[in-house]
Amino acid sequence: MKFAIIYIKGGITVEKLSFHDKYSVFPNKQHFLQQHSANPFAEEEELLASMIDKFVEEQVTPNLDKLEAHDYDVARELFRATGELGLLGAEVPEAYGGLEMGKRTAGIIAEKLGYGGSFSVSFNIHTGVGTLPFVYFGTEKQKARYLPKLVSGEWIGAYALTEPDAGSDALSPKTIAKKTESGWVLNGEKQWITNAHIAQVYVVFANTIEGITAFIVERDQPGVSIGPEEKKLGIKGSSTATLILEDVPLVNDAILGEVGKGHKIALNILNLARLKLAFANIGTSKQALRIAVEYGKERKQFKQAIIHFEMVQEKLANMALEIYGAESAAYYTASMLDELDQDTEEILERLSDYAMACSINKVKASEALDYVIDEAVQIHGGYGYMQEYEVERIYRDARINRIFEGTNEINRLTTAKAFLKQYTKDSSVVPPAENEENMFIRYANQLLRYVLNALSEMGNLQQMNQFYLHRIALILEDIYLMKAAEIKAASEKNSLAAQLTDVLCEETFRRIENHTTMFLASIPAKSEQYEEQISDIRSLPVTYSNVFAKKQAIAKEIIDHNGY
Repeated sequence: MKFAIIYIKGGITVEKLSFHDKYSVFPNKQHFLQQHSANPFAEEEELLASMIDKFVEEQVTPNLDKLEAHDYDVARELFRATGELGLLGAEVPEAYGGLEMGKRTAGIIAEKLGYGGSFSVSFNIHTGVGTLPFVYFGTEKQKARYLPKLVSGEWIGAYALTEPDAGSDALSPKTIAKKTESGWVLNGEKQWITNAHIAQVYVVFANTIEGITAFIVERDQPGVSIGPEEKKLGIKGSSTATLILEDVPLVNDAILGEVGKGHKIALNILNLARLKLAFANIGTSKQALRIAVEYGKERKQFKQAIIHFEMVQEKLANMALEIYGAESAAYYTASMLDELDQDTEEILERLSDYAMACSINKVKASEALDYVIDEAVQIHGGYGYMQEYEVERIYRDARINRIFEGTNEINRLTTAKAFLKQYTKDSSVVPPAENEENMFIRYANQLLRYVLNALSEMGNLQQMNQFYLHRIALILEDIYLMKAAEIKAASEKNSLAAQLTDVLCEETFRRIENHTTMFLASIPAKSEQYEEQISDIRSLPVTYSNVFAKKQAIAKEIIDHNGY
């Protein structure tokens, strides 16, 4: 089945950097439809998705209980199997055994493996933060040593950044690397390391005199030991433990990137990891919706299947809306990343532009999953609380996604600060409201302008109270999803996408309206201007539709197709 991946290597050919010469913080409909009006690899992407579905159904799902019992041999066998299918090397250059595909195709892989419970977490860590640091920052010698083994599944990778006292403030590690005559000596502890017990190589961040530095540490090096498995709420099938480093001797070749420049690796790789996590969450959300629909058709109360009750149908429609928004944003972002010149230096230079987009994707997809699986459990009623039902495990596994790869709170601060940094350089990164065809997006842009005008009078933007930064992030992420959804509907041209976009934009605008009025009303010593703007917001000539009827139509589509 590996042929399906090889056949679509390279993705869609587009005119490189035509759009990115001038960066835009929001999805650009005109540009996207010009470059991506047709997907010549749609059939091959379906083959890839079907192949992974079959792999998860036949090899991953039957082994979930063994994985949760920490059967490391089973985990390693699954990694070797994914390596044989080519899934581990999707983003690795061909020269090192990979398939050199784009972020969109890698997103499809992550989404479909999102059906794989805890193994999805182990897989994403390996293919993301466990492998990509070598791709983007490794020397030729390092790439030749590690990438072929990581691509084949012979070796499993891990990423060691978090410490007991360095969680959200991860760039302040206490792990120390001291220079010696022959190289370096490493001492410290890294906490909550995914793949800890099954990995053969770790990317470890430590402080040096020159600053934070990334080191390559192999499992069998002297002084390396692993603590016991953590007892977790969910994702019990992924190995999570402490990495203990006691006088670990390292040669100079163990430095990844440059001494004192480890923050560049940590931040850039985390941006990509956040997008990859979003795709996995989208896949799990679709799985939860499908399970809810199937259960709703079987479960009978009051002499009929509960799927026929309007409140259940409304839940299904709302679940689909959450998935649709997250999916629209993730695939748009991946497509834009694929337009970048894939030269290592070029893509690293431009990745920082995508800090906002990657944070938005991580936040919205993880919160979509939380909402969807919560409603799936609710549709199951008391049975959803029982371990013999699949939704119980998914519910426990889902909670971590709002915490790792940066908490959603940290990611929202990243979103706001990254946007303000761009905006202070060039205010045109926010397009004029009148350019928008969609009424709700047009007025949402206008509300954002109100907020930005108020910001200009509030002093140092980078030192702003987190209350205001939070509201800015909430507005930005909602506009991002609205615009991405509009683009998805325009490119797919089907009634379901159109209905989902209509409802998503209408309901999202109402949230933006609330966030904007709260922001303006909370400005200290607010002027009459803000009071007038709040009054103007409440008087916007917005035409609301029959959302209930649209949701019924969406629910019918979801029920007819057993999911989204």
